[in-house]
Amino acid sequence: MADSTYRIQVSPSFPLSETAGVVDYLRDLGVTRLYTSPLLTATPGSQHGYDVVDHSSVNPEIGGEEGRLTLVKALRANGLGLVVDIVPNHMGVAVPAANPAWWDVLTHGRESRYAHWFDIDWSRGRLLIPVLGNAAALEELTVADGELRYYDHRFPISPGTAGGTPQEVHERQQYELVDWRRGNTEINYRRFFAIAELAAVRVEDPDVFEATHRELLRWHAAGELDGIRVDHPDGLRDPGGYLRDLAAAAPGAWIVVEKILEPGEDLPDWPVAGTTGYDALGEACGLFVDPSAEAAFTSIAGPVDWPGLVHDAKFAAATELLAAELSRLVALSPVPVERAAVAETAAAFGVYRSYLPVGFGHLEAALSAARARRPDLDFDTLGRRLRDETSELAIRFQQYTGAVMAKGVEDTAFYRWTRFTALNEVGGDPARFGVPPADFHAAQVTRQARWPETMTTLSTHDTKRGEDVRARLAVLSERPEDWAAVVRRWHAAAPIPDAAHAHLLWQSVAGTWPIEPERLHAYIEKAAREASTHTSWADPNAEFEGALHDAVDAAYGPLKSDIDAFVAAITPHGWSNSLGQKIVQLLMPGVPDVYQGTELWDNSLVDPDNRRPVDFHARRELLGRLDGGWLPPVDATGAAKLLVVSRALRIRRERELSGYRPLMVTGEAARHLVAFDRGGVVALATRLPVGLRARGGWADTTVELPPGRWTDALTGRPVDGVEPVIRDLLSVYPVALLVRE
Repeated sequence: MADSTYRIQVSPSFPLSETAGVVDYLRDLGVTRLYTSPLLTATPGSQHGYDVVDHSSVNPEIGGEEGRLTLVKALRANGLGLVVDIVPNHMGVAVPAANPAWWDVLTHGRESRYAHWFDIDWSRGRLLIPVLGNAAALEELTVADGELRYYDHRFPISPGTAGGTPQEVHERQQYELVDWRRGNTEINYRRFFAIAELAAVRVEDPDVFEATHRELLRWHAAGELDGIRVDHPDGLRDPGGYLRDLAAAAPGAWIVVEKILEPGEDLPDWPVAGTTGYDALGEACGLFVDPSAEAAFTSIAGPVDWPGLVHDAKFAAATELLAAELSRLVALSPVPVERAAVAETAAAFGVYRSYLPVGFGHLEAALSAARARRPDLDFDTLGRRLRDETSELAIRFQQYTGAVMAKGVEDTAFYRWTRFTALNEVGGDPARFGVPPADFHAAQVTRQARWPETMTTLSTHDTKRGEDVRARLAVLSERPEDWAAVVRRWHAAAPIPDAAHAHLLWQSVAGTWPIEPERLHAYIEKAAREASTHTSWADPNAEFEGALHDAVDAAYGPLKSDIDAFVAAITPHGWSNSLGQKIVQLLMPGVPDVYQGTELWDNSLVDPDNRRPVDFHARRELLGRLDGGWLPPVDATGAAKLLVVSRALRIRRERELSGYRPLMVTGEAARHLVAFDRGGVVALATRLPVGLRARGGWADTTVELPPGRWTDALTGRPVDGVEPVIRDLLSVYPVALLVRE
């Protein structure tokens, strides 16, 4: 079991040697396991590592095998373990020459010894590579050094096919270079979502599994790897079978999966410790949102049919972004099925995918919903094929629905419906406005009973906005009338021809301010293109994007003083929420992860904004001051958050937490406190701080502690009595971490 993890994005700009250099800091912080991004050789220049091109070696751009051994040595010297992110679903093919297996497939086609590695439909003939700027770009091909070239793109020439013009050489190859716009509709290899530069791998083949996991398993056998984080298992043909193979090949490893659970969905009975924690994220963040503000925020956003919006975005993803995958599905059925029926069923799927026979009910619900929407279509024939879990159509349909969900909801609908963006998070449900304490406690009791070693998190490399941004936005749920007035004022001063995008921008400003202009410009442009309502990646609308950038400029011009004043008023309450959700996440059932740098305040937005460099020197110095006895104020330095993180992680390292029991809170302000006991360690957190202040504070509110002598690990103060008054307990910080002596 990993007591806690700390995620670091290892990259060419922060290689393994520098990672090793902060291990002693992580030890002092209280971390027990370092958790890294993928370490295997990735596409040259990759800053994230998820585009692996060679599974047999550590990426030389991050330090190679020497760097890995340096890191292992540092971890062992400091008593820390290692958890590594792996990518079984796909490989990077953007630079073919960097991927030996892909290069061989391009050279020899279906005769390649690696042809079975990739999920390719050879029925169309040549392997389609969507890389050209346009169809006429074929005239720009050249031949050099025995390769076919398109500017910086290099491709192999099959033996015996050289000679003639570059265009004639191209016609003889096992692949066909085409306009990049044809990728979504014609591509004949399975991709990661709609990314042509990531080709799916058939890891269900034992030979492929062995070849792509040999190096990883060598580390585990040598005692140099304690845990594995599995990226995107839903893309695999048989996730359960894969995970059983992995668990058998790495006995004793702590394995967690990046499985996005929709509210109310259960994790299948896989041999894993749990998920990577998006379900816990939604519970912890939602606890600090005031549900009573739902109607007010709906009024600000205007009437929106959220289920209808989701359907339309998913249907568009199914029929446009993933049109090639849809065509392949339809062609697989020996009995004709209607293309629209397949797309409608995928759009109606309420979860990422089924794992037949597990999830059979989700399939039936989707078929029923699709039939109600489109009674003119033949769902009976399709239903019979999809219920046959052995059919190729049923198997691939399960892979397809996850991509439809991710692209349709997370990457589209979340950018279109901006009622309250703190809730627009991976694995979350924006239609569920907050999580009442009773619901939160019930979820923790279930987690402790069923998945006590699952990962919990508040921020990841994939979250749409950082944890402290969401915490500050939660303050707006307590001031909906003030927020509505602010939005009207700012929108009037800097109009955007779309109310949803305007609300997204001003919430982003409120949640991240002060943010550097270039970061906000980049974010709002990306968000608008993801929404694809007025502009898109494929067809940018310069006029609309210009209006967005003008509004951003206004934030740093005529609106700056107004923004400064409003943000200054909500920020202290945001800090309170940040400390509250952090102590909750660190002490709730599960294994908590701290995303790099978030032990201080973090105002990150979506990737790549959340992969900015972390100043570990500053964090190390602040931690030294805390260990010297300094009790920091709750201020812009973030030192108070570092205090909470370090003390909670150290307690987890020193004590085995057990059980989960909500504590009774009584008094006039009881609704403003969440309190629970983990077997001699108690977490107390203030919620809805604006309302608490408006009512005059805690008054006579008390909490009933289990018997014993207690000390607050944050302040060092002893606790007076078994029913201490909250105003005394929380007189220094809005949270407390009580430890029984």
